[in-house]
Amino acid sequence: MTDEQLKQLKDQLTEQKNSLEDRVEHTEEFDTTELSNYDNHPADNATDLFDQERGMALNQFKEDELNDTNAALEAIGNGTYGKCAVCGTEIPFERLEALPTALTCIDHAQQDTDMTSRPPEEDVLQSSTGQPVEKEDSRLRDYTDTFQDVEDFGSSDSPQDQPGEDKDMKDFYEERDRE
Repeated sequence: MTDEQLKQLKDQLTEQKNSLEDRVEHTEEFDTTELSNYDNHPADNATDLFDQERGMALNQFKEDELNDTNAALEAIGNGTYGKCAVCGTEIPFERLEALPTALTCIDHAQQDTDMTSRPPEEDVLQSSTGQPVEKEDSRLRDYTDTFQDVEDFGSSDSPQDQPGEDKDMKDFYEERDRE
């Protein structure tokens, strides 16, 4: 890596650090919108909780990104920037240009995505759509024919909503009055 490329990356990291520090400093507080939780609709409480958790997650993401940026700037100061922290090989400039906070080569980058642990809600959601459920639960119902069950029971359709019937509503009321 040339001195010009190193200066370009250092400037980019410094700019990123300043931006992140401003964003971390000016975080929004996610307070509840209600004075009391008594007699509140549960959805209002859920919305407030979601907003708080989203805000906390965004703040954590910004802080992690700031820590990565500071580590990259420290590596520049130490003279170790551009070399893999694991094996010591030269990190290609293209990788550093795309991800200036990278401290490892692509072979040693964290690439393990956890695809095995899933949210517990998926068990319930999949079972309600008739999708196969991994673990057997006798409390879960097969919802494949739910629509047909409702239709067999009846609906709130009025006579004009019935398919194949071309009767005018006037005719319907006249027949009803005759009976």
